[in-house]
Amino acid sequence: IASMDMGLLLRDDVFVDFFNTFLNLPVFGQTPIYISGTGQWHLWPELSSHLDPSPTALLAWLEKHRLPHFCKSSLCLHLILCQKLLGFIRSGEAAELLNWQSADQWLLEKCISGSQGMRHFRAFVQGTAGEELTDFWLTTERLLCLDESDTSQRDLYLSLIHRLKASHLREGSSVITLCTTIVGSLPKAKHIQSISNRRDILRKMQEQALFMIQSYWLPKFFTHCKMGIEEEGSCQPLLQEYQEHLLQADWQEPSGFSETPLTMHIKRSQGLSRPYCSQKAKAKIWALIKEGRGTQEMQMPSFQVKPKKQPESPRSTRKSHLNKDALGSVPQQSQHPANTAFDRKGGVTPRRRPSAEQISCLEDLCKKKILSNLPSSAPLVQLPSLKGSVKTLSFLPWALSADTCAGRPFRDFLQHQNRPMETHLLDLWHDLEEFLPVVLDSSRENNFFLRHLTGDKICKTYLEEDNIEKLPVETRTLMGLWNHLIFGEFSPWIFRAQKEICKVLCCFYEEFLAADDRTFLQFMSPGGDVPMPKMQGHTADRGESFLLSQRINQTLKLNQALHGTRNLEGVSTEYWQLLASRDLQKGGSTQAEMELLL
Repeated sequence: IASMDMGLLLRDDVFVDFFNTFLNLPVFGQTPIYISGTGQWHLWPELSSHLDPSPTALLAWLEKHRLPHFCKSSLCLHLILCQKLLGFIRSGEAAELLNWQSADQWLLEKCISGSQGMRHFRAFVQGTAGEELTDFWLTTERLLCLDESDTSQRDLYLSLIHRLKASHLREGSSVITLCTTIVGSLPKAKHIQSISNRRDILRKMQEQALFMIQSYWLPKFFTHCKMGIEEEGSCQPLLQEYQEHLLQADWQEPSGFSETPLTMHIKRSQGLSRPYCSQKAKAKIWALIKEGRGTQEMQMPSFQVKPKKQPESPRSTRKSHLNKDALGSVPQQSQHPANTAFDRKGGVTPRRRPSAEQISCLEDLCKKKILSNLPSSAPLVQLPSLKGSVKTLSFLPWALSADTCAGRPFRDFLQHQNRPMETHLLDLWHDLEEFLPVVLDSSRENNFFLRHLTGDKICKTYLEEDNIEKLPVETRTLMGLWNHLIFGEFSPWIFRAQKEICKVLCCFYEEFLAADDRTFLQFMSPGGDVPMPKMQGHTADRGESFLLSQRINQTLKLNQALHGTRNLEGVSTEYWQLLASRDLQKGGSTQAEMELLL
């Protein structure tokens, strides 16, 4: 994908859908959207009306400054899987093996295409062997794309290997059960030393997993979709179109690839000119999101936490054998710390999302109950002053959560700026972010193994004695993290640590946005060499700005669900409504969310 021409890529409606979902992640400065049916680009923030930006320049900018990050994201992995599933659906092999007609293939392709379609499929297989096979395929695809001899990729490669061993390459796992003929017994597979042999075995196992997904789980998903469409009133036009195709014996499904590309153009802005500044535009959008429902959803991922019937000490669990039933019960929280209520028996009762006042009360409680017990001699680090950066700090957790899903462009910026300490801090923020869904959702497959693996990794990488002194985070915060994460436990210190890290990274994120703005303007301005001009387009009215805020909000939630930092949740009426309104040539998954909102 990275080596392909951007214009050619944008002729594929499925790629456009995934790429739009990626481009609207709020970590970036400029967040455009492409409507493939009309060939029109919508920019945000807009450029001044006196400029006539070139689509060719926009494509060159996308190819250099967005596509490389997309190729590192989990969205790209889902695009590759989606393309493989679509290739199977369209094949003669599928028609013969599963007795599918052209209309059946059309309907299944409609249901699974795009980022929303993949989220629907993953929600359907959730809690089944299909979920484990899908996770294994995605993780293995990421691993096989890495070069373990490259020192910059070595840590990620080893991390993925350990994750595979802890979650999928265990005795009794669905993957091992399916692939026994390929790998033989598990102990032998674990001791394979040759890198080429390991790669070959993983590739064969991945192919076997994909075949099972295609030949078993896709037909089940198709049956599920047919039943859902028949029951959902908003899907009746789709059902009627499907029935019409069934009656046409010689009907052939049109390809999703445009043979004759449309002439691209960029929507012109109108109105007053003002300084082009994505940081200020982002602060305005964030303020609108905070006013609406789901403010806390945006700041932290959403988890459904289930109470345990027989709580036991997590420390005693640590000493027991590592098996599925050994998972101890610890006080768990969903989203922000206040998103669950604790019952009298120590279990956790899911409740509606808290207000800002409830969250503030919980933070005060943490300070009284936890911080007051620390010795007065505990050393404190001097955190940076944030004069002038308060607005940026308010939406920085939102942006960093998007950075997690976007191939980590902010991290690349810090590395290029030769900021090793800040890069290390950002890595800690991301690792804590990815630890939360593992520790808070006990229903996840291999939860016990993964939370201990992830907790140990964080402790060894950031919290051992040699590393603590180098981090500009309060020592008591790091100690609080260590005391819980070493046992694979949830800790409210996670949120405290992330908040302190944001204070350190805030000014660097502002520099990142400013650099992104400069680069974009250099590409889009005639001559390619201009200072930061006063040229943002018209000031959007409140209704337009609200819809824009919701587009970005919903895009982040969709990305988080596919990345794994937000619960996929069960299949609901919303999935069918989104399917009914989704048209890949009219904004696809991103626009379908807006249609549903309207």
